[in-house]
Amino acid sequence: MAQAPRAVAGGGVLSGSLSFDGHATAGDFTGTTTTVSGQLSGATDVTGVRGWVEAPVRSLKTGDGKRDRDLNKSMESEKYPVLRFDLVKVARTGGAGDSIGVILHGALRIHGVSRDVELPGTLQFRGQNVRVRSDFPLNLKDYRIGGLSKLLGMLKMYEDIEVHVDLVFRQGAQAASAGPGSS
Repeated sequence: MAQAPRAVAGGGVLSGSLSFDGHATAGDFTGTTTTVSGQLSGATDVTGVRGWVEAPVRSLKTGDGKRDRDLNKSMESEKYPVLRFDLVKVARTGGAGDSIGVILHGALRIHGVSRDVELPGTLQFRGQNVRVRSDFPLNLKDYRIGGLSKLLGMLKMYEDIEVHVDLVFRQGAQAASAGPGSS
Protein backbone atom coordinates (compact mmCIF):
# COMPACT_ATOMS: atom_id res chain seq x y z
CA MET A 1 0.00 0.00 0.00
CA ALA A 2 1.44 3.36 -1.03
CA GLN A 3 2.01 5.86 1.76
CA ALA A 4 0.67 9.39 1.40
CA PRO A 5 3.38 11.98 0.70
CA ARG A 6 4.51 14.04 3.67
CA ALA A 7 5.87 17.45 2.66
CA VAL A 8 8.89 18.82 4.51
CA ALA A 9 9.92 22.46 4.40
CA GLY A 10 13.64 23.11 4.44
CA GLY A 11 15.06 24.04 7.81
CA GLY A 12 17.94 24.16 10.23
CA VAL A 13 18.77 22.41 13.49
CA LEU A 14 16.89 24.03 16.36
CA SER A 15 18.25 21.75 19.09
CA GLY A 16 19.51 18.27 19.65
CA SER A 17 22.19 15.95 20.83
CA LEU A 18 24.69 13.46 19.53
CA SER A 19 25.95 10.85 21.96
CA PHE A 20 27.72 7.52 22.07
CA ASP A 21 27.95 4.68 24.55
CA GLY A 22 31.53 3.44 24.93
CA HIS A 23 32.74 0.30 26.63
CA ALA A 24 36.09 -0.08 28.35
CA THR A 25 37.88 -2.36 30.79
CA ALA A 26 37.48 0.41 33.40
CA GLY A 27 33.71 0.56 32.81
CA ASP A 28 31.12 1.85 30.38
CA PHE A 29 30.70 5.56 29.70
CA THR A 30 28.75 8.00 27.53
CA GLY A 31 30.06 10.90 25.48
CA THR A 32 27.64 13.61 24.41
CA THR A 33 27.35 16.99 22.75
CA THR A 34 24.52 19.41 22.15
CA THR A 35 26.70 21.53 19.83
CA VAL A 36 25.10 20.30 16.62
CA SER A 37 24.33 22.17 13.41
CA GLY A 38 22.70 21.14 10.17
CA GLN A 39 20.32 21.89 7.36
CA LEU A 40 17.57 19.99 5.53
CA SER A 41 16.30 20.84 2.05
CA GLY A 42 12.58 21.03 1.46
CA ALA A 43 10.69 18.42 -0.58
CA THR A 44 7.13 17.41 -1.41
CA ASP A 45 7.78 14.12 0.41
CA VAL A 46 10.30 12.95 3.03
CA THR A 47 11.91 10.71 0.39
CA GLY A 48 13.14 13.85 -1.41
CA VAL A 49 14.79 15.48 1.61
CA ARG A 50 18.56 16.00 1.53
CA GLY A 51 20.85 17.71 4.00
CA TRP A 52 23.72 17.57 6.44
CA VAL A 53 24.45 17.52 10.16
CA GLU A 54 27.75 18.08 11.93
CA ALA A 55 29.28 18.48 15.38
CA PRO A 56 32.73 19.55 16.58
CA VAL A 57 34.73 16.61 17.99
CA ARG A 58 36.01 18.82 20.85
CA SER A 59 32.42 19.39 22.02
CA LEU A 60 32.02 15.69 22.99
CA LYS A 61 32.17 15.37 26.78
CA THR A 62 32.26 12.19 28.88
CA GLY A 63 32.28 13.72 32.35
CA ASP A 64 35.94 12.79 32.86
CA GLY A 65 38.57 15.34 31.80
CA LYS A 66 41.33 12.74 31.26
CA ARG A 67 39.01 10.58 29.15
CA ASP A 68 38.00 13.68 27.15
CA ARG A 69 41.70 14.43 26.46
CA ASP A 70 42.26 10.81 25.40
CA LEU A 71 39.19 10.99 23.15
CA ASN A 72 40.50 14.13 21.42
CA LYS A 73 43.94 12.56 21.02
CA SER A 74 42.50 9.35 19.51
CA MET A 75 40.17 11.33 17.24
CA GLU A 76 42.99 13.74 16.29
CA SER A 77 40.51 16.58 16.77
CA GLU A 78 43.06 19.23 15.74
CA LYS A 79 43.46 17.54 12.33
CA TYR A 80 39.85 16.27 11.97
CA PRO A 81 37.73 18.75 13.96
CA VAL A 82 34.23 17.78 12.73
CA LEU A 83 31.94 14.74 12.72
CA ARG A 84 29.58 14.97 9.72
CA PHE A 85 26.70 13.14 8.08
CA ASP A 86 25.56 14.06 4.55
CA LEU A 87 22.05 12.82 3.77
CA VAL A 88 21.62 11.74 0.15
CA LYS A 89 18.44 9.66 0.28
CA VAL A 90 15.55 8.85 2.63
CA ALA A 91 13.59 5.59 2.36
CA ARG A 92 10.37 5.02 4.29
CA THR A 93 10.08 1.86 6.39
CA GLY A 94 6.64 2.40 7.89
CA GLY A 95 4.50 4.63 10.01
CA ALA A 96 2.03 7.25 8.98
CA GLY A 97 0.85 10.70 9.95
CA ASP A 98 3.13 12.41 12.44
CA SER A 99 5.60 9.52 12.95
CA ILE A 100 7.43 7.86 10.07
CA GLY A 101 10.08 5.13 10.16
CA VAL A 102 12.93 5.74 7.73
CA ILE A 103 16.35 4.60 6.57
CA LEU A 104 18.73 7.56 6.21
CA HIS A 105 21.19 6.88 3.39
CA GLY A 106 24.31 9.00 3.26
CA ALA A 107 27.97 9.47 4.01
CA LEU A 108 29.27 9.50 7.58
CA ARG A 109 32.62 11.30 7.87
CA ILE A 110 34.68 10.74 11.00
CA HIS A 111 38.43 11.12 11.50
CA GLY A 112 38.98 11.93 7.83
CA VAL A 113 37.24 8.74 6.66
CA SER A 114 33.96 8.89 4.75
CA ARG A 115 31.79 5.77 4.60
CA ASP A 116 28.43 5.18 2.96
CA VAL A 117 25.91 4.20 5.64
CA GLU A 118 22.24 3.32 6.03
CA LEU A 119 20.97 4.50 9.40
CA PRO A 120 17.61 3.47 10.85
CA GLY A 121 15.56 6.36 12.11
CA THR A 122 12.23 7.96 12.89
CA LEU A 123 10.81 11.31 11.88
CA GLN A 124 8.26 12.93 14.18
CA PHE A 125 6.35 16.00 13.04
CA ARG A 126 5.21 18.52 15.68
CA GLY A 127 3.96 21.82 14.28
CA GLN A 128 6.87 23.51 12.49
CA ASN A 129 9.40 21.08 13.97
CA VAL A 130 10.68 17.76 12.66
CA ARG A 131 12.41 15.51 15.19
CA VAL A 132 14.94 13.07 13.71
CA ARG A 133 16.13 10.17 15.85
CA SER A 134 18.58 7.41 15.00
CA ASP A 135 20.44 4.80 17.03
CA PHE A 136 23.11 2.69 15.35
CA PRO A 137 26.27 0.68 16.05
CA LEU A 138 29.65 1.98 14.92
CA ASN A 139 33.06 0.34 14.84
CA LEU A 140 35.86 2.84 15.52
CA LYS A 141 38.36 0.81 13.47
CA ASP A 142 36.19 1.44 10.36
CA TYR A 143 37.20 5.10 10.74
CA ARG A 144 40.89 4.38 11.51
CA ILE A 145 40.58 5.57 15.10
CA GLY A 146 43.43 4.19 17.18
CA GLY A 147 44.89 4.81 20.59
CA LEU A 148 42.25 2.70 22.30
CA SER A 149 44.71 0.92 24.64
CA LYS A 150 46.71 2.36 27.54
CA LEU A 151 49.18 0.82 30.02
CA LEU A 152 50.22 -2.02 27.70
CA GLY A 153 46.61 -2.99 27.06
CA MET A 154 45.51 -3.14 30.70
CA LEU A 155 43.18 -0.19 30.08
CA LYS A 156 41.31 -0.58 26.84
CA MET A 157 38.35 1.00 25.13
CA TYR A 158 36.53 -1.47 22.91
CA GLU A 159 36.13 -0.51 19.27
CA ASP A 160 32.36 -1.10 19.06
CA ILE A 161 30.18 1.78 20.28
CA GLU A 162 26.50 2.72 19.98
CA VAL A 163 25.65 6.13 18.55
CA HIS A 164 22.47 8.07 19.40
CA VAL A 165 21.23 11.06 17.40
CA ASP A 166 18.25 13.15 18.52
CA LEU A 167 17.75 16.37 16.53
CA VAL A 168 14.95 18.87 16.12
CA PHE A 169 14.83 20.83 12.86
CA ARG A 170 12.75 23.99 12.60
CA GLN A 171 11.13 23.98 9.17
CA GLY A 172 11.72 27.24 7.35
CA ALA A 173 14.72 28.19 9.53
CA GLN A 174 18.35 28.43 8.50
CA ALA A 175 21.02 26.37 10.24
CA ALA A 176 23.07 27.93 13.00
CA SER A 177 26.29 26.94 11.19
CA ALA A 178 27.45 28.50 7.95
CA GLY A 179 27.61 25.18 6.14
CA PRO A 180 29.90 22.33 5.24
CA GLY A 181 32.87 21.71 7.47
CA SER A 182 35.96 19.68 6.84
CA SER A 183 36.92 16.66 8.82
